[in-house]
Amino acid sequence: MKIDYPLKIIFFGSPQFAIPALKALIEGEDKIVGVVTQPDRPKGRGRVVSSTPVKVFAIENGLEVFQPLKAKDVSFIEKIAQIDPDLLVVVAYGQILPQSLLDIPGFGAINVHASLLPKYRGAAPIQWAIICGEHQTGITTIKMEAGLDTGDILMQSKVAIREDDTAKSLHDRLAEEGAKVLMETISRLKEGSLKPIPQNHSKSTYAPILKREHGIIDWSNEARIICNWIRGLDPWPGCFTTWGGKTIKVFGCTAIEDEGTHSPGEIVEITPHGLKVATGKGYVLLRELQLEGSRRMAVSEFILGHDITVGEILGSDFVKPIPREAL
Repeated sequence: MKIDYPLKIIFFGSPQFAIPALKALIEGEDKIVGVVTQPDRPKGRGRVVSSTPVKVFAIENGLEVFQPLKAKDVSFIEKIAQIDPDLLVVVAYGQILPQSLLDIPGFGAINVHASLLPKYRGAAPIQWAIICGEHQTGITTIKMEAGLDTGDILMQSKVAIREDDTAKSLHDRLAEEGAKVLMETISRLKEGSLKPIPQNHSKSTYAPILKREHGIIDWSNEARIICNWIRGLDPWPGCFTTWGGKTIKVFGCTAIEDEGTHSPGEIVEITPHGLKVATGKGYVLLRELQLEGSRRMAVSEFILGHDITVGEILGSDFVKPIPREAL
């Protein structure tokens, strides 16, 4: 069935990743009749109450914003039913929507997910794709159901993971690609040419939410694995180790496959180009460091103000959990 009128759309999203998709919808021919995002919450060390990036963007564009504590609240579902949308669009909202909500719009709900489903279902697909050493990821739009990223596939687009990609750089490319795939999905929906394909659930993998403790570096791992973790956790939570009794975050890395006899975590070379550190197999060249209480800086700048020397062992102070306030 071809649709020849503007759809009334309610958009669900919260982080920066969702903004290119919302922007594309605003600039399109359909009508945004509401934006749903997570409640304002305290953030940072100062615990300042902050709005989501989507809320800020929506208000700037004159859109009505809803912030239910839980999307399954009956009063919220009734409010959405009163608006009577034709379609829900969900991009990194942060809550699983109940079937009673998904059943309201006549054309259902479309979710934009940052992986090639069924791989990397869950909260952190971008980071885990890098951590696991994938060379390719992408965007999938699905027809939503109550499960976690389990709905039928509507469209997919592949995106290469570059050797120097971090979670931030890949996030930004996927956000823009997600907007394009979303608009093409809606266009095909209106043309009546969408053909949903069930996911092969036997091939599904999970990308769980990241925690700070994921960032602790195990120098006994091989260099390639450590580098994948550093790239995948940049910028948050960041990979970290200890030096001189203090926590130090590391960013920007290259895996070096040379064989050696140095101890894991041992600093074997210091140059303005980086810090060469031994691992269980090979070496990692670190290009940026951030000592606790300081800012992130290039190694060339760090060595001017800190007495770091060849032969020191990074991570030797990990004898007990690092206090949260030190991270």
